Amino acid sequence: MFVEWFIQGESTSIGIGSPVSQQPAKQHTCGRPHCWRLYGFAQAPATMLNVIIVGAGIAGLSAAISLRRAGHCVHLYEKSSMNDEIGAAIHVPPNASRFLTAWGLDPVQWHWVEARHADLVDPFTLQPIAALYKDKSADSVGGLPLWLSHRVDLHNALKWMATRSDGPGAPATIHLDSLVMALNPWKPSITLATGREICGDLVIAADGVHSIAPEAILGRKVVPVDPVNANYCYRFLIPVETLEADPETKFFTEGHWHATVDIHHVIDTFSDFDDRLLKVISKATDVKRWPLLYRHPLPTWSKGRLTLAGDSAHPMLPHQGQGGAQGLEDGLALGIILCGAETPAEIERRLEVYYTTRHRRTSVIQILSNVGADQADLVRDQLRQYMSDDEIPRDYSEARSHNFGFDVVRTTLTAMKDYDPSFRLPDDFFDGPVIGVPGRCKDFVNGGFPSA
Repeated sequence: MFVEWFIQGESTSIGIGSPVSQQPAKQHTCGRPHCWRLYGFAQAPATMLNVIIVGAGIAGLSAAISLRRAGHCVHLYEKSSMNDEIGAAIHVPPNASRFLTAWGLDPVQWHWVEARHADLVDPFTLQPIAALYKDKSADSVGGLPLWLSHRVDLHNALKWMATRSDGPGAPATIHLDSLVMALNPWKPSITLATGREICGDLVIAADGVHSIAPEAILGRKVVPVDPVNANYCYRFLIPVETLEADPETKFFTEGHWHATVDIHHVIDTFSDFDDRLLKVISKATDVKRWPLLYRHPLPTWSKGRLTLAGDSAHPMLPHQGQGGAQGLEDGLALGIILCGAETPAEIERRLEVYYTTRHRRTSVIQILSNVGADQADLVRDQLRQYMSDDEIPRDYSEARSHNFGFDVVRTTLTAMKDYDPSFRLPDDFFDGPVIGVPGRCKDFVNGGFPSA
């Protein structure tokens, strides 16, 4: 086995890349020069943690951005080579964009577009059932637009913010082709497929629904299951010009990574839909069947100094358009909560704050995402574990207010003030103001605690 330690101060360890059976232990600090020497410190700052993140997806990169701004050294281990990124459109709603833009992300620069209008329609008749949102409806409840991004564009923006050479804190380092095969919550450490073991002050598993971390934390298998109300989604992209070239499908443009599937199978599956919609679907040339997998909310997210983020903690179906946003919120919360943390015991206590701050919200959205926008009554009994009857959204408008009208910055700062009344963020944690929720809280500016 090969062992590498990312720790504070001096420690007895095995040299990097040295076989345990052949190389005696020696005193050294591995990993830290990547961060603190870059900034000219004679020794590592007392509050700088070496954080290992498993997975460089949306949640992992959000955590990396937040933790570097909190003053920590971050290394991400990604199993892929990141040279064939895939994906389609993803929502970036106000509850996520309020802190992404405060971190300096420019939506226009990264090719995002503002959502203008969306209707829920009857697929059998194409008659509108309800308006999901109209111009400025997201702004009215969340303070910011509902942005739409290609997943690759969002990922590239997050990667840039995590690894850019300028900006607050030390740039995060991404290690590609690094498959994690084992986790130790107590060292804490990860073991790669090569046999190399890497230790740090904290390990965050952000590697998706198939992560091995929940089993390491709970001591039992945590297997995704098929949801009760849906099993598959078929995803495909159709060029606008293809639809506009056919008079029978042109109406669809007016006014407004998995197993490959034959388009005829999709058409047969939805054969009772309106013929016009089937004509649109028939234009697809590359269709993927996307299994919709669900896990019930977990009873805990942490063990020792190993914790979860994003789909590793709370995989959810796409019906609320909040999966990516919840991973982004997790990352933001981790950076704030771990700001100033030093000792192993303090890290563990702060991970408890992280869980209590995030678990109720993500569990509610997990459950709401199991059904359509107008079907909350189907999961009312499950929601009662986390909400009163009066709080449960009755329609899409109320669900939108619940989802968009949330300020994770304010919520997390309030939790940290309760934990430590002297808590304060670094003055450069945000580049600009965090836009508040209309009618409920003012914008937050570095250097002060947000007030109502």
